[in-house]
Amino acid sequence: MNIDIRSSCLPPEDATAWLLERWSMMLLIRRAEEAIAAMVETAEALCPCHLSIGQEAVAAGVCAALTNSDTIWGGHRSHGHYLAKGGSLEMLFAEVLGRISGCSGGRGRSMHLASREMGILGTVPIVAGTVPLAAGAAFAARMRGGTDIAVAFFGDGAFEEGHVHESLNLAALYRLPVVFVCENNLYSSHLHWSERRVADRLDRAGEVHGVPGRRVDGNDAEAVYSAAAEGVARARRGEGPTLLECRTFRWRGHVGASWDADVGVERRGELAEWLKLDPIARTAGRLIALGVHDLEGREHAIMTRVGEALERARADELPGPDRVLQHVWAEAACGR
Repeated sequence: MNIDIRSSCLPPEDATAWLLERWSMMLLIRRAEEAIAAMVETAEALCPCHLSIGQEAVAAGVCAALTNSDTIWGGHRSHGHYLAKGGSLEMLFAEVLGRISGCSGGRGRSMHLASREMGILGTVPIVAGTVPLAAGAAFAARMRGGTDIAVAFFGDGAFEEGHVHESLNLAALYRLPVVFVCENNLYSSHLHWSERRVADRLDRAGEVHGVPGRRVDGNDAEAVYSAAAEGVARARRGEGPTLLECRTFRWRGHVGASWDADVGVERRGELAEWLKLDPIARTAGRLIALGVHDLEGREHAIMTRVGEALERARADELPGPDRVLQHVWAEAACGR
């Protein structure tokens, strides 16, 4: 799997409390996505859903280093980013179900998530579509002054898009306060990295542009946080962008609820090995070693929260036909 596992550091507050918070967030993301997977299988959710089950440590670790006013920009697999940054669980479910109360008014569904108050300004299904937007947000933040930064989340396949490299170059040239986070789960849809590239060194992809990179164990929330915190601090000091390659693996297929299969194509049998590196189980083991023994009760509380949020979302209103043309034209243009 070629993972560089580096020494990690916890933030200065109580290590046990911090780990418990990250474990809880990762578990919330997983249980929420398992609920979405179940709705996909029963056709209750009538939209494509890309799940990040197995990758939760990246979102939980990176977002722990951010403030509400920092912005994040995601892609088609961003339920975890949305929740880790503070997005509403009920509004996520409502959006997936197409309810008016959804975080994008029920119009965007699974791949278009937003929460302006939490700094979640957009996730889109276009591969790497938000990477230049993150660079633009960082440029705007610098022009406004202050210490806000932007974070772009994207998969390893995004490096095959030219505007990713253009964004890296622009960010380096103007020393923009942005952190580029590549969630390298080894596959772009059904294609293994070795079918798309010769070298397995995405952490060095920014070197030609002058962007320092680091490879980190993406299934270790502490290691992810440590690397992200360094990049965030560097950006806040005005020293420019950082690229993180977080090595991880999604347990489900490219899209939908299937296990270890991508658009009907079986993968290479890596799942069994990656299951042993479950980021939630690893963090739970550390917590138990630190003397925390009530994880089962906490998990039950999270499951209750997920179930209640889902039932509230299901009871919310569906959009009527009068909303079809909303957001199509500017109000002044259509006389409304």
